[in-house]
Amino acid sequence: MHHAPLPRSSSTLRTAVLAAAGLIVAAVGFVLPGSAHAAPATTAARATTATVPAHAVTGYWQDFDNGATVQKLADVPDQYDIIAVAFANATATPGQISFTLDPAVGYASDDQFKADIAAEQAKGKSVVLSVGGQNGTVAVNDSASASAFADSAYALMREYGFDGIDIDLENGLNSTYMAQALHALAAKAGSGFVLTMAPQTIDMQSTSAEYFKTALAVKDILTVVNMQYYNSGSMLGCDGKVYSQGTVDFITALACIQLQGGLDPSQVGIGVPASPKAAGSGYVDPSVVDNALDCLTKGTGCGSFKPPTTWPGLRGAMTWSTNWDATAGNTWSNTVGGHVHSL
Repeated sequence: MHHAPLPRSSSTLRTAVLAAAGLIVAAVGFVLPGSAHAAPATTAARATTATVPAHAVTGYWQDFDNGATVQKLADVPDQYDIIAVAFANATATPGQISFTLDPAVGYASDDQFKADIAAEQAKGKSVVLSVGGQNGTVAVNDSASASAFADSAYALMREYGFDGIDIDLENGLNSTYMAQALHALAAKAGSGFVLTMAPQTIDMQSTSAEYFKTALAVKDILTVVNMQYYNSGSMLGCDGKVYSQGTVDFITALACIQLQGGLDPSQVGIGVPASPKAAGSGYVDPSVVDNALDCLTKGTGCGSFKPPTTWPGLRGAMTWSTNWDATAGNTWSNTVGGHVHSL
């Protein structure tokens, strides 16, 4: 599902069976065109090594036009602390990724885009490159492809000035080799490296799932996991009860699994659509996101599910996308952004 946005073209339905609970999960994800471009040559280092705030807002910026407001990075509201550029593409080489700016977003040149990245970083923002989307099948299943991933991702960081990457792989991943690739990339990138993830709900139901295992394996370099609480069927909460998406209980009871499963509160964020049009299902009013944040951090604003404890250090929230947010008058970032920053 990942992310949840609606893809560049039509969304498709993916169904996963959660055998232990007998649940059916319907997940809609992005559709991305393929790409066979080689990774850009190494040219320039990142402009800054901005520190991600203790409570941060992440927004995906669409490098394509799917009906949402078309933006340049300079148009993204300042409420966003991490901007994830969506998406990098797989190449014909296993593990390797590439990025090509879509002419639809209106940049006259790559240099103009790079200048906007540097300008956002000068304001204290982090800009990362998101890898995946529904069709972004990047296969990292052995040491060779892990090296190809790390090398190509680092080349793109150097070329464009990205602060790091976002893992939004919805077609499966190998925790052993993806962790190897991410550690290799972090070693190349050095201080200031930002690593975010956007798993689907099915990916974080159990610490034995490959995505969850990957997150735990890279906990030493992980900035935040912004699970997508949308395009999902009903799921189990940490109390073993079944919760339906679109509710405060769905968010709090599922976040609890990650918080009890080994991730630090600072590595957990709430991912939601910015508007009803941004996802196939699971949209909640921004006020519900605020309630979920309060429930998890302060024990107030909860629904029927009451967390066993509170996690004041919770990182914050994410949305798909800054473009859909703009389409809806930036209501999401104006409502949730201020709330996150006031935690």
